[in-house]
Amino acid sequence: MSEEIIHVYLMPGMAASSKIFEYIKLPENQFKIHYLEWILPLKNETISAYALRMTKHIVHENIVLMGVSFGGVLVQEISKYIKVRKLIIVSSVKSAQELPKKMILAKTTMAYKLLPIQLVSNIELFAKYAFGSNITKRLELYKKYLSVNDSSYLSWAIKEMVCWNQETRLADIIHIHGDNDVVFPIKNISNCITVKGGTHIMIINKYKWFNENLPCIILKN
Repeated sequence: MSEEIIHVYLMPGMAASSKIFEYIKLPENQFKIHYLEWILPLKNETISAYALRMTKHIVHENIVLMGVSFGGVLVQEISKYIKVRKLIIVSSVKSAQELPKKMILAKTTMAYKLLPIQLVSNIELFAKYAFGSNITKRLELYKKYLSVNDSSYLSWAIKEMVCWNQETRLADIIHIHGDNDVVFPIKNISNCITVKGGTHIMIINKYKWFNENLPCIILKN
């Protein structure tokens, strides 16, 4: 008699496509991977309402839900609407308290509203503005995996990330974080599985770690 297949849904980071998971492989006799993609937000849509719409793309029950970066924020919102077997976030935050000072300041001053549309629609300029010129090399890699270059989506995503108001971590959430993440520095992160040398894009360049460890993380009671 075959074992029950565990359905694993993966949500990429801001503006990225599910191609970021191209190297993630799980034993096929135990797991089935499903890829979620960003959809365009409705006008003035909250991340909570957006998450509810995203549940239409989840067709299995008792799933594993894993999100990267802003996708990690979204899967937490999705988990408030559906029952999940495991909730996993990677290179992300569990509450507004874990956001870096730069983002907290942007919320307080509403600086995110000052981003010109041309800047927001140009992912290279946006990334330099948001995270500094030190990520230029990694930007080439990011552009390879970019799927959404829509100014309304990017404006919405930046606002929802910066203004996310979750005050406390969700129960039983599993947080995997790199100790060299410059977007969400680990000094602000608590209660996580730390990946040595892991950067913000470690889902791509540390895929071997995930392939070796995710099955145990998912199956652990």
